[in-house]
Amino acid sequence: MKIAVVGGGSTYTPELVDGLARLRSVLPVTELALVDPAADRLGVVGRFAARIFAQHDHPGKVTWTTVADEGLDAADVVLIQLRVGGQRARMSDETFPMECGCVGQETTGAGGLAMALRTVPAVLRVAERAARRAAADAWIIDFTNPVGIVTRALLDAGHRAVGLCNVAIQLQRRCANLLGVAPEKVVLDHIGLNHLTWTRAAFVSDEDRLPELLSAHPHALAAEVGLPAELLTFFGSVPSSYLRYFYFHDAVVEAERGAPTRGAQVAAIEQSLLEIYADPSVSTKPDLLAQRGGAYYSEAAVGLIAALNGNSPGPHVANVRNNGTVPHLPDEAVVEGTCDVDSGGPRLRRIRPLPPEMSGLISHVAGYEELALSAAVHGGRDRVYRALLAHPLVGQHDIADALTDRLVAANADYLAWAR
Repeated sequence: MKIAVVGGGSTYTPELVDGLARLRSVLPVTELALVDPAADRLGVVGRFAARIFAQHDHPGKVTWTTVADEGLDAADVVLIQLRVGGQRARMSDETFPMECGCVGQETTGAGGLAMALRTVPAVLRVAERAARRAAADAWIIDFTNPVGIVTRALLDAGHRAVGLCNVAIQLQRRCANLLGVAPEKVVLDHIGLNHLTWTRAAFVSDEDRLPELLSAHPHALAAEVGLPAELLTFFGSVPSSYLRYFYFHDAVVEAERGAPTRGAQVAAIEQSLLEIYADPSVSTKPDLLAQRGGAYYSEAAVGLIAALNGNSPGPHVANVRNNGTVPHLPDEAVVEGTCDVDSGGPRLRRIRPLPPEMSGLISHVAGYEELALSAAVHGGRDRVYRALLAHPLVGQHDIADALTDRLVAANADYLAWAR
C-alpha cells in the first residue's frame, strides 16, 4: 500500500510516521510519500521519517517530493493535512475577531471561517490532482481543519473522502485508562459536528460505562475537555472541549485578551521540533511533539485506513454524510459520529434522539457551515457576511459586518476574488 501525505512537511508528520512504523502488522505500508512545497522543511521531516521507519525495522520506504503529481502517483490513500498560510495565518485568525469582541479560534467563529476560505479551494485542487494520479479506488482522508466543512467540499465534488479528527480517540483513551481496560475495548457513542460533539456513552462489552465514569471520575473527565464537572453531570455526557467557546464565550474572550495566541506558541514549538528532527542521531519522536497537539492522530489514522482497506473492520469516529442519521439535518450535511467501517466505507451508527440543547446548537452551526462552504467555493463579500451573521458566536449585524471587512483584508492574499 502506498500512502501519500499532502502537507507532509508538517511537524505533525512524525506522529503519523511513528504510528505507521509501530502498527505495521495492522496496516502494511510499502511506501510513504510526503508531499510539500516547502523543500527545506520537507527534507528535514522526510529524513527524520525515514529514520523512524528504520528504527522500527519497517520494510517500507519513505519518499518526499515538492512535486504533487510524483507523490500522488498510484497512491492507495491520500491523507491531506494542509495549513494554508501556516502559523502566521493562524495567528491572524486568532487575533482579528478579538477586535470585535469575538473569540479568536482557528476552527470556529470568524477565525474558523477565514481558515475555511483559504483551505477549501486548496484541498479541492489537491483532490482533483489525486483523482487523475492516485489509484482509481483511492480514499482521501482529510485531517485538514475545519474538517467538517472541508470534508463536505470533497464529497460535494464527488471525491471518495472521509474526515478524521483526533478529539474522540483522545477521550476514548482517557476513558479506557480510567476504567483500566485496553483502549480498543471502549467504543464511544459520539455524535455532532466536527469540533461540536458530545460523547453520550462509553461501551465496554456492550455495557455503557459512562454513568460510572461520570460518577467516579467527574473531575478527571472535566479536565480532559476543559469544562466544569457540573456541566458534564448536567448533560450526562462529555461535550467536546470546543464547546467552551459556546458555553463560556465571554470568559474565553476576556482570558485571551493580551495573552499569546496559540499560533504563536505552536510556531515556537515547531521551530524547536525542526531543530530536533534535523539531528541525525534522533530516530524516535520527541516528547515535545505532544505539546504540538494531535495526540493519538497516528492511531486514529492507522485504524481508519486499515478498516477501509478491509484489514481490520470495526467502529471508528469519522466525518461522513449524515444520510438521515441526525433527523433534523439534511442528508448531505457532514456529521461526526461513530461509524462501522470496512472495505465498503464508513456507515454511521443509528443514534438515540438528541435533546433540544444539543440538536438546536447542531442545527445552528450546520446552517453556518453550509453558508461557509458556499463562501469558500464561490467567494464574495456578501457570502462571507451571510455566514458570519448565521454563526451563533457572531449573530449580530454590526459585528458580522465589521468582521467581514477584517477577515477579507487579512486574507486578501489568499482569496482571488478579494484582490
